[in-house]
Amino acid sequence: MKTQLNRSLDPHDIVINRRSFLSRSALGFGSIALQSLLTREVQAVPGPGFGMPHHPAKAKNVIWLFMRGGVSHMESFDPKPELNQYAAKSIAETPYQGVQNPELLKKVRVVVINDANGQQRNKIYPLQTEFKRYGQSGMEVSNWFPHIGSCADDIAVIRSMWTTDDNHGAQVQFHSGRHMLDGRFPTIGAWVTYGLGSLNENLPQFVTMGPRFFDTRDGHYLGPAYDAVPLKIDPKNPLDYAKPERSIGPLRQRQEFELVKRLNRMRSKHFPNDDKLEARIQSYELAFRMQTSVPDLLNFDQEPSHIHEMYGMDQDVTRPFGQQLLSARRMVEKGVRFVQIMHGDGAAGAWDAHSGLKKNHEQLSAQVDKPIAGLLKDLKQRGLLDDTIVVFATEFGRTPGSQSSDGRDHHPYGFSVWMAGGGLKGGIVHGATDEIGFHAVEHPHYVTDVHATILNQLGLNPHRMEIPEHKRLEQDFGHIIHDIIA
Repeated sequence: MKTQLNRSLDPHDIVINRRSFLSRSALGFGSIALQSLLTREVQAVPGPGFGMPHHPAKAKNVIWLFMRGGVSHMESFDPKPELNQYAAKSIAETPYQGVQNPELLKKVRVVVINDANGQQRNKIYPLQTEFKRYGQSGMEVSNWFPHIGSCADDIAVIRSMWTTDDNHGAQVQFHSGRHMLDGRFPTIGAWVTYGLGSLNENLPQFVTMGPRFFDTRDGHYLGPAYDAVPLKIDPKNPLDYAKPERSIGPLRQRQEFELVKRLNRMRSKHFPNDDKLEARIQSYELAFRMQTSVPDLLNFDQEPSHIHEMYGMDQDVTRPFGQQLLSARRMVEKGVRFVQIMHGDGAAGAWDAHSGLKKNHEQLSAQVDKPIAGLLKDLKQRGLLDDTIVVFATEFGRTPGSQSSDGRDHHPYGFSVWMAGGGLKGGIVHGATDEIGFHAVEHPHYVTDVHATILNQLGLNPHRMEIPEHKRLEQDFGHIIHDIIA
């Protein structure tokens, strides 16, 4: 037995022993979900920027708020009084029948032919809420978003977005820029973290919270190191599989990490050119530090009561989303690069109001309106809005026509998003849809134009971020929306 233990270690044995140790030990990493931490050995080479932007940056972080299902642009940030004037008439009976010119409808790529959803819906449906002007800008915002309206002078609304997927694959398209028929491609969060790396060695660089759409990966050909780390608002267990599988003291756990490091160093003697080893060791170290840093991040007892109230955490209807947004502020404050928060449960997303739109949007907007305004105001009072970009987005809008008598269908031809902070102008409206909200007709922007604008503010040039054997299309890069940059 002594002879067996003392003999020279074969490199193959070291690999087997290390893997066996990791899968069985109290570290708990055998089934850990932190791909972006523990798979850097797959993609050990950092992004081209790695903390060094291509040009001077005006922003450092992004908080990405995505409303799953399709928010009605006409009942949020793009009022269309003509819908009231021509209510119950067909589009052909209005002065705007030209919006259904077949040449204007060609951009949509249909995944499921003759699907019950994604239809044009010809009978005009009136507005289900009123609008009010806010701030010095006089920006019009619907009565369903009064708190966001109070921040009108800090946001830039883009009323002329369009996309090509008329079903909920558009959620993936908004994040990656590619139609689902093209396959899977890296998302905007993955590109940001690939290009810039982390600002805090104790925390993940890319976090996602809330109900994810069906594509649960972000890095794709960039590698799993650039997938988002899923967090949940639970200080006792915010990170799946991040705790040891059984009770273990910090000293014992530290000793196990040291043993893993020693095994890796032994391997490096046999393979001195293996540049992935150091990245692997650093990943294990980061995972160890995260066990304390992440729960501390979600300890809201450290925040005064007026901050809790600002985010709506004192009310049942706003508390869940408010907690996520407060955690987002705490994350960017500590250097998390990209925080992605999705709202709207269900396979398609709760905002998918094919019927009962008024009730649906009233309820959902009440959940997010105050917390989002609280986030903007809190960032601003702390000076964080200067270098943090906040995005409010959704996969498409909803049809001017009615569905099921009191709902609206999917609408990819024109819809609204807004952005704030990070060197962007506030109190402006950019672009426009036609009189009934059908097509983006003034300064139309494909979804990757939002990506290009974010990357530009972060100091990144997407044309300089390409991977060998993965040639990107021009639409992947998008066009910077210069009119909203301060």
